[in-house]
Amino acid sequence: MFNVVLVFAGGGIGTLVRYWMGGAIQRWTGSGLPYGTFVINSLGCLMIGVLMTSLEERFLGNPSVRIFLTIGILGGFTTFSTFSYETVEMMRGAEYFYAAMNVSLTVFTCLAATYVGTIIGKVF
Repeated sequence: MFNVVLVFAGGGIGTLVRYWMGGAIQRWTGSGLPYGTFVINSLGCLMIGVLMTSLEERFLGNPSVRIFLTIGILGGFTTFSTFSYETVEMMRGAEYFYAAMNVSLTVFTCLAATYVGTIIGKVF
């Protein structure tokens, strides 16, 4: 039951940060491309690479910390379902270039960010 509370609390934190950061980035860029979602997904991938690698390989500590940080905070923070919806809406609006750019940039950057995160996690 304690882990459920950790996921709930972490998810709330991650969701609030996503809401604030995504809106701020989108207002700053003012673009048709959903940069807020893109940045959040990329940062979330980087952070899960760092956290999982460092927690599993270097800081073999309490599993509850991993649950709180990765499933809770990062689970609430990342926005893959939002990415999918925004991409479908771009396609429905015949914005095929933006949809293709969104998919390409997000998939490539998130995979690269996760890989870089695993490297950082080994050093951290």
